Amino acid sequence: MPEPYDPDARWLGAVMHAAFFLLLGGALARFLINHPGEPRTPWIVALSAALALLHLLGPVLGGPGARPTRRRSAWLGPVVVVWMVLVVLAPSFSWCAVPLFYTGLRTLPVRAALVLVTVLTALVVAAQLRMAGRFDPNLLLAPPAVAAVAAGVFLQTERQTARQRALIDDLIRTRRELAASERREGTLAERQRLSTEIHDTLAQGLSSQRMLLQAAERVWESDPDKARDHVRSAASVTEHNLAEARRFVHDLAPADLARGGGLAPALRALAEREGGEHLTVRVHVDDGGRAPLLPDRVQSALLRIAQGALANVREHASAGTATLTLTLLDDQVLLDIGDDGRGFDPAALPDRPAGVRGHGLPAMRARLRQLGGTLTVESAPGEGTVLSAAVPLEGPR
Repeated sequence: MPEPYDPDARWLGAVMHAAFFLLLGGALARFLINHPGEPRTPWIVALSAALALLHLLGPVLGGPGARPTRRRSAWLGPVVVVWMVLVVLAPSFSWCAVPLFYTGLRTLPVRAALVLVTVLTALVVAAQLRMAGRFDPNLLLAPPAVAAVAAGVFLQTERQTARQRALIDDLIRTRRELAASERREGTLAERQRLSTEIHDTLAQGLSSQRMLLQAAERVWESDPDKARDHVRSAASVTEHNLAEARRFVHDLAPADLARGGGLAPALRALAEREGGEHLTVRVHVDDGGRAPLLPDRVQSALLRIAQGALANVREHASAGTATLTLTLLDDQVLLDIGDDGRGFDPAALPDRPAGVRGHGLPAMRARLRQLGGTLTVESAPGEGTVLSAAVPLEGPR
């Protein structure tokens, strides 16, 4: 079957259309000059006009350069028939066959088009020999050579166009698949971000509220003042959690960082909030006053890691003291979170069910991985735990 429509072929169709009219006009002028007043002249003029009109209707009905259709195939038949009659009456019209080669190749399936080209070529040879009045090998061989070159060039061009079209289709399909893959990866990344943020903020805040309210319930009758202190602390955690939720919805920085001053004051505020009767949280900062110059996403990630680590300490470590140590070097920033709790075996973490210590470690590693950083866990049963988060910096600060 013919190749689908190629917009770039319009110019070639226009050239062939113009060539046909030039050849038709030249043949008619030659006949009128060489055969004035002959009885067949009116027929020649009328058939030439009909052929010109049919060719003019070609683009409207699906002529040269248009997508092959049944109407176009039906249009080609009368064109060829009228041309054949003209060639029988006046052999000089035979060279109008060259544009018709192109029209046939564009209109018909390859085999049918080659049959049509062969028939047209045979008529051209017969007409040229008749017009010469003698046998001429050149007239016998030249038209088939011209037809073979025209058909070969056209078919080769069509094949190249088909290959290019297939390549473009493959590229478009690949681009669509890549875009779909990127959307899926973006969705998964956003889900990971949401789960991490929820774990490090809302879930930990709710856990703190539950512990404070449970503590208040235990001493409600025996020590009302202490119970009220626990309730007030729970309300404070609720207020902070609400602020975190609002900033989380708007994808803003953690509330502690939004107050200004950088990471060090935010860590101190976190330590004050997480510390209590059973857990003392200390903060050591060795940054030379440069911590506020850290990129916002680095400060946010380290603060979230500290939040997650302290939540694990409070809920699972049974520790009396936890220490946050922030160290800013020339090429990296380090945050160490150590506790004197019960410790654990890091190698056994993959076998632990969700909800026990280690639940937040994948989220911490994911945060650091996005920054090109690493998380190191040092712990042993009964010997406490130290988490070390290291984030590389893009040069001296």
